[in-house]
Amino acid sequence: MPGGKKAESEEAVAKKKYSRRDFLVAGGTVAAVDALIATTPAKAALPAASPAPAEVSYPESKGYLVYDSKKCAGCTTCMLACSLTHHGVQSLSLSRIQIMQDSFGKFPNDLQMAPCRQCVVPVCVQNCPTGAAFVDTKNGNVRRIDSSKCIGCKTCIRMCPQQPHRTVWNHIDNKSIKCDLCLETPYWNEKGGPSGKQACVESCPMKAIKFVTQTPDQTETDGYDVNLRNDHWLNLGLVDNSTVVPPAMAQMAKRPMFKPKPKPKQ
Repeated sequence: MPGGKKAESEEAVAKKKYSRRDFLVAGGTVAAVDALIATTPAKAALPAASPAPAEVSYPESKGYLVYDSKKCAGCTTCMLACSLTHHGVQSLSLSRIQIMQDSFGKFPNDLQMAPCRQCVVPVCVQNCPTGAAFVDTKNGNVRRIDSSKCIGCKTCIRMCPQQPHRTVWNHIDNKSIKCDLCLETPYWNEKGGPSGKQACVESCPMKAIKFVTQTPDQTETDGYDVNLRNDHWLNLGLVDNSTVVPPAMAQMAKRPMFKPKPKPKQ
């Protein structure tokens, strides 16, 4: 039917036609959107960045173990005392202080002592996913591990920057352990912690380990490996002050290594 086809074609043409007003309205809308995008700063278009997390500071421990590696005899008495008081067995692998011996080394590099440093910034505490490693604010801010919360992930061991790691693996319980300055010693009838005694200090026959309350220098081991000798250290191993320099050694240091040649008599 010609009439029907004509009507359909006219309707289609009408749908394709736009008035000048329609064109201007549509064009103005697009232009406004373009202008808005152009004038909007790039930073405003992005979501605001979340602020950086504030650095967490920890109260400094009120107790530290310093040592004299030149005074250590390598007898491992401190290691056996540590494991005995904490675990009830004499086991070098369960000790929270390590003594490394180099049979081919020469004094004073043949021995290395490694007690926990009670670090000012304790990375073991920072990185523990369960809070098992914590700062015991009720007992002198000692850095220690709560075995009931430890899941044995060894994160604290891997994160410790010291070699060997000051956090130790307990192969019996499959959990991490570390020095607590003898706060929890079920096999020793002595009070530990900053205001008590430490098994390694009490048992060392050479008195090569000492408990101090002043925070040591955190640079490498300089602040922890100190001079604990006096004039009688070879015979008795007694220490009065960790900063004392033996008078005999002080006098030797002042003497010239080579005496000047006497001038010939004329």
